[in-house]
Amino acid sequence: MAKPRWEPGPDHPITITPAGEKVVVTAGGRVIAETGNALLLQEAHYPPVRYVPLADVDPAVLERSTTTSYCPYKGDATYYSLPGAPDAVWEYQDPYDAVAAIKGHVAFYPDKVEFSA
Repeated sequence: MAKPRWEPGPDHPITITPAGEKVVVTAGGRVIAETGNALLLQEAHYPPVRYVPLADVDPAVLERSTTTSYCPYKGDATYYSLPGAPDAVWEYQDPYDAVAAIKGHVAFYPDKVEFSA
């Protein structure tokens, strides 16, 4: 069965802009990512999500998970676990064209990590 594929529009807008600030992500007291190149994805009425370049994440803390999910606006997501935080990080490895800017970036569940500047 084919997955639905939807385009952002007036009823469900998605914008992606530079975060415009240095982003530091910590988990368990350890810095796991630090970047000045984060993107801010704002989707409809949802809270904004910071997407951090995967290259700016400490690879030693990421463990590929078998979890996957699907968003009809963005595509298939895969997940990583952090020490003590399963499925804390997600990535759209091949995002749909409307959100292509997040390719090569990951996002973090804010209840599993801490953000600071």
